[in-house]
Amino acid sequence: MATIKHSFITIIVFIFCGAGRLHAQYQYPFQNPDLPVEKRIDNIISLLTLDEKLACLSTDPTVKRLGIKGAGHVEGLHGLALGVIGGWGKKTPVPTTIFPQAIGMAETWDPELLQQAADIEGHETRYIFQSEKYKKGGLVVRAPNADLGRDPRWGRTEECYGEDAFFNGTMAVAYIKGLQGNDPKYWLTSALMKHFLANSNERGRDSSSSNFDERLWREYYSVPFRMGVEQGGSRAFMASYNSVNGIPQAVNPSLKNITVKEWGQNGIICTDGGAYKMLVTAHHYFKTPEEAAAACIKAGINQFLDNYLTGVKTALEKGLLKEADIDQALRGVFRVMIKLGQLDPPEKVAYSKIGDGPEPWLSEKNKAFARLITQKSVVLLKNNQQLLPLNKNTVKSIAVLGPRSAEVLQDWYSGSPSYSISPAEGIKNKVGANVNVMNTTNDDLAVSMAKSAEVAIVCIGNHPTGNAGWAKVSSQSEGKEAVDRQQITLDSAQEKLIQRVYAVNPKTIVVLISSFPYAINWAQANIPAIIHVTHCSQELGNALADALFGDINPAGRLVQTWPKSLEQLPPMMDYNIRNGRTYQYFTGEPLYPFGFGLSYTSFSYANFKLSAAKMSTKGQITVSVDVKNTGRKAGDEVVQLYVSHQNSKVARPIKELKAFKRITLNPNETQTMKLLLNAEALQYWNVKQKRFVVEKDKLKVMVGASSADIRGEGFLVVK
Repeated sequence: MATIKHSFITIIVFIFCGAGRLHAQYQYPFQNPDLPVEKRIDNIISLLTLDEKLACLSTDPTVKRLGIKGAGHVEGLHGLALGVIGGWGKKTPVPTTIFPQAIGMAETWDPELLQQAADIEGHETRYIFQSEKYKKGGLVVRAPNADLGRDPRWGRTEECYGEDAFFNGTMAVAYIKGLQGNDPKYWLTSALMKHFLANSNERGRDSSSSNFDERLWREYYSVPFRMGVEQGGSRAFMASYNSVNGIPQAVNPSLKNITVKEWGQNGIICTDGGAYKMLVTAHHYFKTPEEAAAACIKAGINQFLDNYLTGVKTALEKGLLKEADIDQALRGVFRVMIKLGQLDPPEKVAYSKIGDGPEPWLSEKNKAFARLITQKSVVLLKNNQQLLPLNKNTVKSIAVLGPRSAEVLQDWYSGSPSYSISPAEGIKNKVGANVNVMNTTNDDLAVSMAKSAEVAIVCIGNHPTGNAGWAKVSSQSEGKEAVDRQQITLDSAQEKLIQRVYAVNPKTIVVLISSFPYAINWAQANIPAIIHVTHCSQELGNALADALFGDINPAGRLVQTWPKSLEQLPPMMDYNIRNGRTYQYFTGEPLYPFGFGLSYTSFSYANFKLSAAKMSTKGQITVSVDVKNTGRKAGDEVVQLYVSHQNSKVARPIKELKAFKRITLNPNETQTMKLLLNAEALQYWNVKQKRFVVEKDKLKVMVGASSADIRGEGFLVVK
């Protein structure tokens, strides 16, 4: 008995001594990665002085005294932005891999490609943050933009993924997953979505209110953000400048009551730049900075993008805030830092070695992917008499003309690529010395060149920074941050250039390089071939040439309804999309519908089937259809599934996208496409019950090549 007792005491002593040795390597408990996250945060909070706590409400929660290494914010909508245009690189910009604008990446209709692009961006972000050569930037990436492009006049249309909530959410989830990586414990970077919520007007954004009902809040404007949190795993977002239904977003109860309590968002919630001060100076929602500061923190804000210290200190002094409020707010910040591995030994963190080796943006892998995603983003809008693709073996002379022909422009949230290929350069690279390629941006010389050339390619479109100073643009058709567009037609000089070139050369191709839709009615009626691409990709010229000469078959699809005129649009500040916005409620004839895009080949749809004629309110069915390439070239088709509610007891859209898939088919190849339709995707927000409900209903289920090109349909009863 004594032997057993002695052995027991020995074991206890060993356990306690072993634990002591185990923890001796850490100065503070929070440094131990084996402790539960919340216990680690308890320890951090207990060690911080009040001044340190207040300093951690900035975008860099570094506390040198305790060895806490924070990670700040960087921009990254379509590649890491440490470049010249927006001043993100400060005095020493760093080149990075730059993809098409976010709206262009969306036009691939390929979430897997967006995830790969974000993975590249995430690795480059880590590399620059950790490498001995650079050691700059941050690990909280302000991307994706989960806002909805409900109106083509919105100056920041280029940043979003289009007008459809489900589509945008799907793309946002893909980008978040790419940025955050697939390690089970640590994030590659932290994806910070912006701008929550209903932020799609620039004029008056510092004081305007986006007004709409509860159902639109739940079923439309918040959907991409909810998907980003629940499906993508994002634990960071930025509150927008505007009010929603009269309450500024920086202090809106939805930050806590919905995103935190319902969705599980438990990380960073930051203000937009200057939004804290605007609560007093623009919204006039509070009389003093300290009232505004207290309200922000109590609403859930835990990082400020402007000078907040005086306001927060005064709020504490006046009793508007308690130190416990600061403690609670900072928990989310440190949860994100722990997920990034910032508080753990580097050998424990899967991504800690990124930063060794050569610069990734110089790799052939990254260059090739930039070209691939740009190729996939090309949208063919028109191709009469099969003018495209051009044959580089038979064409003898090409005039590449227009203001967008000799440059690759970057937008405000771009980085600076290590190189870029303009349209003219890409075409010259493609055809070599055997074809005479002439290029000018002078309109008068352009007409002369077009007259003597076999083919004329006119590159027109917006300037993504407006070609002017902050909050200024060179024409009413231009838009950017702080400026909404006043017109959606081309400026008169560009419109006239197209007409003059076409008058002397009937083989005119228009390449519209733009951040948003244009009402190019004359071109659509007269020009034989039109292509749309967006700005910024370092491989723009090469990818465009690949499409023009048929080395790839364009299959990008539009992610917004392109109207024919402003008269088809409701007033800019009408946020009730039921009044004729987006393909869901638009009843006019658009110039190009949502989901539209042509190909150099053709596709047929046959054998449309539903796996069942009835589905429970908790079930799912499979929608299948045979898609065949009936042309002579391999190509991609984007199969789109829409539903229309027939017997709903509440107002519903005309039709809604519920699934999509991009596939590649060789000539004469047939593939049976199977798309899942879950009952959950049919839910609406029941205002009385305050929850999503799937109602018993009859649905028309449609599959097609765009929202306006339905190739097969059937009916489904939800019971």
